[in-house]
Parts: sequence; C-alpha cells; structure tokens
Amino acid sequence: MATDYQCKNCEKTFDETFDYCPYCGQETADNLTFKVLFSNTISNYFDIDARFFKSFFPLLFKPGVLARRFVDGKRLKYLHPAQFYLFISVIFFFIFSYNVREADTEITKALKKGFNTDFKIDSTMIHTDSIAIEETKKRIKENLSATGISSKDMQAVDSVMALEPQGPNLSSDFIDFKRKSLDSLIAINASPAEKLKAMGLKEDDGVFKTRFYSQMLKFYERKGDGILNALYDTIPIAMFFMLPLFAFLLKIFYWKRATFAHHMVFSFYFFTFLFATFSILILTNKFIALPIWFEVLIFLSFVVYLIVALHNFYRSNWFGAFLKANIITFIYLSFVVPIAIFGIIMVSFMVY
Repeated sequence: MATDYQCKNCEKTFDETFDYCPYCGQETADNLTFKVLFSNTISNYFDIDARFFKSFFPLLFKPGVLARRFVDGKRLKYLHPAQFYLFISVIFFFIFSYNVREADTEITKALKKGFNTDFKIDSTMIHTDSIAIEETKKRIKENLSATGISSKDMQAVDSVMALEPQGPNLSSDFIDFKRKSLDSLIAINASPAEKLKAMGLKEDDGVFKTRFYSQMLKFYERKGDGILNALYDTIPIAMFFMLPLFAFLLKIFYWKRATFAHHMVFSFYFFTFLFATFSILILTNKFIALPIWFEVLIFLSFVVYLIVALHNFYRSNWFGAFLKANIITFIYLSFVVPIAIFGIIMVSFMVY
C-alpha cells in the first residue's frame, strides 16, 4: 500500500513512489552530495551557455524570428527575452563605463578650468565700441540743425554716452563680486543657507527652486566632478521606461496583431540587439578606429533590421513593414528620445 510523502520544499503530501514533487518539481530523494552539487552547477552553467548562443546568433542574423518563436511557444532552448535583455545590457553598461570614466575625467578638467577662469571683458571689444560711439556723436554734432537737437541736449547725450563703455565692466564686476562672495563663504565653511542666499535664493522660494539651487551649489563646489557618472547611472533606469514606450508604439501600429505582452517580447529582443551591437562597436573601436561613415551606416542598418523584424514577427507585407518602421523610428527619435534625454539630464543633476 502506497504511503504519502511530504515535500521538504512546498510541504505538500503526495505518493511516495513519485520521484519528483507534482506541485513544485523538487526531487524527492535527498541526494545532495559534493559531487551532485558541482555536477549540477556545471551542467546548469553550460545549459545557460548553450541557450545563450542558440539565442544570440538568431537575434543578430534573423531579425524578429527569435521573438516569433518565443511567442509561438518554442521557449525552452532560448533565453527568456527579459533575461536576455538584462544580461546583454549589463555587459553593455560594463563596457560603456570605461568610456564614461575617461570622458568624465576630461570633462571634469575642462569644468575646473572654466570655474577657475575669471570673468574678463575683451578690451578690444570695449575699444571698438568706444570708436563707434565717438563716430555716432560726431555725426550727430555735424547734423544738429537737421536733427533739431539743441546744444544743451547734446551735452546730456555726451554724458550718457560717456558712461556707456563702462557698462560691461560694471556687469563683470558684479558677477565677479558674487563669485568672490560665494568663494569666501565656501572658504570659511559657511552654512549652506548663507551660501544659497549669496547665490540669490530667497526664503520664500519653493521646494523645487531650493533643491535646484542646492544642486547648483554642489556642482560649483565640486567643480563639476562626477556629473557625467551621475548621468551614466541614470541611463539604465531610463531604459526601463523607454522600452515599454517602444512597445506602446508597436501596439498603436499593430493594434489587432498581438497583445501588449507580445509587443514587449519584440521590444526586449530589439533592444537586446541594439545593446549587443553597441557593445561590439565600442570594443572594436578600442582596437580599430572605425570611420564615421561606417558608424553612420551601422545606425542606418538599425532601421533595416527593424523593417525585417516587423515583417517576420507580425507577418506583415514588406511595404507595411517599411512604412511603419520608418514612422515608428521617426516618432521615437523625435519625441521619446529627446524627452528621455532631458529627463535623464534633469534627474541626474537633481540626484548629483
């Protein structure tokens, strides 16, 4: 007579003759040994490795086919689209981080140089303005009768024009004075409130403005150091919003062809392809300086890839795929990407 066995994982009971739990799938025999532990680890590793290559090459050379197969139910031998996307994106941002560090160093040097440069008005420009003013006064004096300006009025004009060349210097002195005041407060380690007041922040200003001024103060004190890294750290977060927006555009153009989940599968694979291509380009540029025309050609090939992918995944005709791919690309690059870039800059600055 068969007896019941309680699963150690889900704690549900079933016939002890079963080799695996019918509820959670865990093996009933407790045969966890050193040999089993490492053999399972190695086999699982190579299983993932095999699924990666089975997914990677169709992704590159058969646009839309991998997504179509996954949606049709052929999923076991391929990496899950979300898992595939995360894996490739991690590799991309890891490679990209080295470029960001180099660029951040250069930008920081340039910003520090700019912060350490005093505001100076070009003396040549002032001299040129003075010549122009004198020439104007001369013309007016020669034509006093025609203009109807009296000698007394001309004296007033002379006095105003005599002060005009000093205008830029006064403005420069004011800006320089504010910088010197802020620098002196920073030097004596004054409170943030005093520094913000010197920058022009008022007590009744709102939360957003106060936060913005605080970030400006931090940016000034650090001389811009690390601003590019803050920007870089924000990009992966932004991608999680940009990818569903791409899927939403697909939903608009292929309203009856698939569910939103299917559009997300297509988007995951398409963005995985983009990240994989960018990773290859960055690595190649490390060893070979690719010409600009070649990189432009690669970017244009993304549209071609999208056309073929739409044709294969949605089973649409070539003209429809061509038209929709170009419209989707135009909308995405004209509206979604600029808004995302602005949002990335603002968020990275506010969390800097």
